[in-house]
Amino acid sequence: MRQLIDSLDRQFAEIQRTSSDFISALSTELLYARAVGGSDDSCGEQILRSAAVIEQSFGGLTANLWDDPWEWTLPETLDSPARVLEYLGEVEDLRHRAFRAFVEDSDLSKEIMTPGGRTGILPFLLDTLNRARHHQQRAFKAFAGLTTDH
Repeated sequence: MRQLIDSLDRQFAEIQRTSSDFISALSTELLYARAVGGSDDSCGEQILRSAAVIEQSFGGLTANLWDDPWEWTLPETLDSPARVLEYLGEVEDLRHRAFRAFVEDSDLSKEIMTPGGRTGILPFLLDTLNRARHHQQRAFKAFAGLTTDH
């Protein structure tokens, strides 16, 4: 049975789809703009952080690479919505590779070793999902601050 795996897969896919749709609708000017008087990050930075959470987790699962992707996801490198969309696609490909390794729901009860110590795969994936959603919601909030300023 793969009900839990399929449910998690759909939830991660929804984050990807929502982030891609959001970024597609942004102009280059608004991608990293900050609200007047606000100290929050830009909506583009928050979408990158959401994707980076997923990339780091699934990079760890697939290749035991736990590096923080922040160095190669800097706004200076991903300087347009098109480049951010390209990065989101790469993260989605990585996530697909990781999910192909899960054969049945019982695989999610296995433990893995992360830089933070031993943990179960299911709690690890749920934490990743929650952190990615958190950053995505912060992106939407940052955008809302921009639209009230402009």
